[in-house]
Amino acid sequence: MKIHFIGIGGIGISGLAKYMRFSGHEVSGSDMKATHITQRLIDRGITVHIGHNAANIPEGCDLVIHSAIIKPTNSEIVEARARGIEVLHRRDALLRILKEKKVYAVCGAHGKSTTTAILASIMSGSAIIGAESKGFGSNVRYDGSTDVMLFEADESDGSFLNSNPYCSIVTNAEPEHMEYYNYNIDEFHNAYRRFVEMAPLRVINAEDPFMATLECDAIRLYPSTDITNITYILLDDEPYTRFTLKNMGEFEVWGFGEHIAMDASLAILAAAQTMSIAAIRANLLHFKGIKKRFDVIFKGTERVIIDDYAHHPTEIKATMESLKTYAALKGFDRIVAIWQPHKYSRTIDNLDAFVECFEGCDDLVILPVWAASEEPREIDFEGRFKRYNPMMCDKLIRSGDTIDAIVGDAVAATFDKGLIVGFGAGDLTYQLRGVK
Repeated sequence: MKIHFIGIGGIGISGLAKYMRFSGHEVSGSDMKATHITQRLIDRGITVHIGHNAANIPEGCDLVIHSAIIKPTNSEIVEARARGIEVLHRRDALLRILKEKKVYAVCGAHGKSTTTAILASIMSGSAIIGAESKGFGSNVRYDGSTDVMLFEADESDGSFLNSNPYCSIVTNAEPEHMEYYNYNIDEFHNAYRRFVEMAPLRVINAEDPFMATLECDAIRLYPSTDITNITYILLDDEPYTRFTLKNMGEFEVWGFGEHIAMDASLAILAAAQTMSIAAIRANLLHFKGIKKRFDVIFKGTERVIIDDYAHHPTEIKATMESLKTYAALKGFDRIVAIWQPHKYSRTIDNLDAFVECFEGCDDLVILPVWAASEEPREIDFEGRFKRYNPMMCDKLIRSGDTIDAIVGDAVAATFDKGLIVGFGAGDLTYQLRGVK
């Protein structure tokens, strides 16, 4: 087929585009701006147009797939429909793409990218992840020799219900993206229940308050009792967590924290249905983390710079605990947290929790809200976060191997000591890396 993707620069859509290209289809796409994602698509032989235009729809196009953010009035959607080309939302396209696959679908408000990437390090098969796995340098791995698909399922738009799960894996069911579920907790929980129950094999975090209420057959992980003997080590300055899982023995996984041990345990329990424990233990060491999750982008004797995608208070709190462990092992006495709030709605809905989650940082820098197409709303950051004496800055500049905080046109502070970590899902990652 000849398939065109609108919004191809998004991590989810780019994954589908690459997978369909690997599968033998002719793929093109468009996005509003050029990024490293669009460049990687081009490097793989995919035609990418910057800017949306009716002329971008190729001749002979069979199918157009678009991301959730694309409106029906988009010029390319209008053109496709005028030409009688089938147009599908990403979540509807999943039904077709995953229909014949044996899908291990991982879902949850937090940890789903990490759990999927860990599972992909353990098991063979194709993989589509909502982040770039450092193990294979992409968010997609293609394996045409098997129908196994290791897939990060997205609850934000209900598309996880279209993932055709053979095995449903749930890290947690903490309320998130509630605007899609009309701020109705029952509607939200019912979607998770359907996701779990539609799979013949289920692996769940049974200490999640909602998951604990499910009565269906499932492999249940009780992290507080099933995971023991957790220790943290540095190997070549890289963070590793050792832990014992049930009666399966000891495992070692890249990353710090109880949440990393839990993510790995869910992946281990899913893989153990078809693999030996010895093979799982060996393959687990192939996991090297994922880009933008506790991503160490500079290591020096006086400072380490870390890029972290955490944009929900639960995620930030977990990463802060990992940072304290890392700082202690490195002998650092300072943690600088740089936060780019992601979406006005999420920030306001969780403001009390955000105020609490930065405990343990020595400096807090707050950047402007990454609006993600939302209308601006008033938030009193200086007042609500006054316990941290926060620095409000306009942007960051990577200056060599240090970070400058910019207010107006002036450098307000230079950070060159200790652990320097950026939290956010917007363009903060590019600011930290000095990439335009």
